[in-house]
Amino acid sequence: MSERYEPPARHQDGSPSGWQARKSAATRMQILEATLSCFSKLGYFHTTTPAIAEEAGLSRGAMLHHFPSRMDVVRAAVEHLHAKRLKAFRAAVDGLPAGENRAHAALRAHWEQLRHPLYAVFIELYVAARTDPELADILGPAEEAFIRELRATAREVVPEWRDRGPNFDIGYDLVICALQGMALNMLRHRATEPSEAFFRYLEERVDELARGEPVAEVARSPASEARN
Repeated sequence: MSERYEPPARHQDGSPSGWQARKSAATRMQILEATLSCFSKLGYFHTTTPAIAEEAGLSRGAMLHHFPSRMDVVRAAVEHLHAKRLKAFRAAVDGLPAGENRAHAALRAHWEQLRHPLYAVFIELYVAARTDPELADILGPAEEAFIRELRATAREVVPEWRDRGPNFDIGYDLVICALQGMALNMLRHRATEPSEAFFRYLEERVDELARGEPVAEVARSPASEARN
């Protein structure tokens, strides 16, 4: 381990001094990045506090000073993971070209996000949360916040989506489900990238929804309500 924990210097009011506060923030970030790296290398269930400390190059005492328990660091790492996803998406959106091709560029930008190794980490966390209520309580709010912002940003940056009502909802769900399904398929051994024909077909269907007549809301029958 390369770092031994020392109590930080403090102001008279008890708060850390400026350089110590910066050092503390940098160490926390180091631990969070190490946690995501362990998630990727070892999987969620094998990511222990000793493993995180070793990956971060810190003593276990130094790590436990910042995060007293495994679930404390898991909570912070999940929030950090979602913040990284949102930051990457915003950066991609900011670089979208003006004009008619923004829907195409937005779709490809989202696909690039789903191909990132960190998306596999998210999928593993999501599956683990199915039988881990404590993890589910951590993951749920972070994912809901990400979904809200992703949907709002998609409507904002692609002009033809504005004021499309149910057409937008259908098109958005079509893109998200299709791309996420392809991303899951890519986790299989020797899986291949989706073809350009797949992307073209998906974009054509989305363009039809964006430019066509509003899709009428279909009332659910009593039978379908009973099945659900």
